[in-house]
Amino acid sequence: MLSIEKAEVAHLLQLSLSKMATVPDKGTDIRLMLQVMGGVLTETAFFFEEPDETLASIFTKISAVLGCDAYEGELPLWLDMDPIQIDAYTERGRELARMAIHDWADCEFGFVDMVVMVCHHIMASWEEEGIPRTESFRLLIEYATRCMCFEVAAQELCDVLIEKKMGRDGWTLGDCLGGLSGAAGWRLAKLNLLKKKLPKDEVATIGESDLDYLVTSMTAEAIRMGVPAGSDWKFGLAANDAPVNPPIELLEGVEPYAQLFFSAVPMSDVKDQAVACAKAAGRMLAVVATGDDPEIAHVIAKPLAMMAITETYHAFWLGY
Repeated sequence: MLSIEKAEVAHLLQLSLSKMATVPDKGTDIRLMLQVMGGVLTETAFFFEEPDETLASIFTKISAVLGCDAYEGELPLWLDMDPIQIDAYTERGRELARMAIHDWADCEFGFVDMVVMVCHHIMASWEEEGIPRTESFRLLIEYATRCMCFEVAAQELCDVLIEKKMGRDGWTLGDCLGGLSGAAGWRLAKLNLLKKKLPKDEVATIGESDLDYLVTSMTAEAIRMGVPAGSDWKFGLAANDAPVNPPIELLEGVEPYAQLFFSAVPMSDVKDQAVACAKAAGRMLAVVATGDDPEIAHVIAKPLAMMAITETYHAFWLGY
C-alpha cells in the first residue's frame, strides 16, 4: 500500500517526465520522454549492488505488467538515436530519480515497483493513441541501456587510467584529462571522415556543430560533478589560424584501454564511444579541479580539456 506521500511522489514523477519532454509549440516528444524514463530506470538500478542485473530485472518486471516483450525488429532509419541527446535527457532522468528516492529511502524495492507502475501507465496510455507498447518498450530499453553504458564507461575509463597510467607510468591527473579529451575529439573526427559525402566546406561546418554538442557532454558531466560552470572554458585557447597541437602521446596512451573497454561492453558505434570518452573527460576534470586542494585550478583545467578535445578533432578532421 502506498502512503499519501509516496503516492504523491509517483504522481509528481509522471508530471515531471512529461514536462521534461515538452517541446515548445509541439507538445510532448515521446522519444524524449522515453529517454528521461530510461535515465530514471538506470539511476534506480544504481541504488543496488549489481546495477546491470537490476536493470535487466526491471525490464522483466515492465514486460510482465505490459503483457508483452519488446519489439525485436530493425529500428527505422528516421528514428533519431543521437547519443549526445540521449546522454542529456537520460541524465535528466537520473537526477529526477535521485530526487524522488528520498521519500522511498526505507524501501528501494518499493521504489522499483512504483517506477514500473509509472512506466506501464504511460506506455499503455500511448497505445490508445496508436503507439504500440512493444515499440515504446523497445525504445525504453535502448535508451536505458545506453545510459547505463555511458555511466559505466565514464567510471571505468577514469579508474583504469588512474590505476594503470598514473600508478605504473607516472602520469598526472592532468595527463589523464588530456588523453580522455583527445580520445573524444579523435573519435568524432573519425566518425565524420567515415561519413564524408559533402563538399569539404559544408562537411566542416557540420563537424563544428557536432564538436560543440560533444563538448557539451563533457562540460555538463564536469558541472554535475562539482566543477564551477563559469564562462572561462575557452580562456587562452589558440587562435583559429594557429597550428594545431593535439596531445598525440596522451591519446596513444589512452587508446589501448579505451579500445579494450569498448570491445568488451560492447560499444561499436563511434559516436557512442566519443560521448563516453567526453563524459569520462568531464568526470576526470572534476577529479582534477575540485576539492579542498585541487591538483589544477578549474580556471586552468577547463581550458586544458577544451584544448585537448578541439585540437585533436581539428588535427584529424580538418587536416585531412
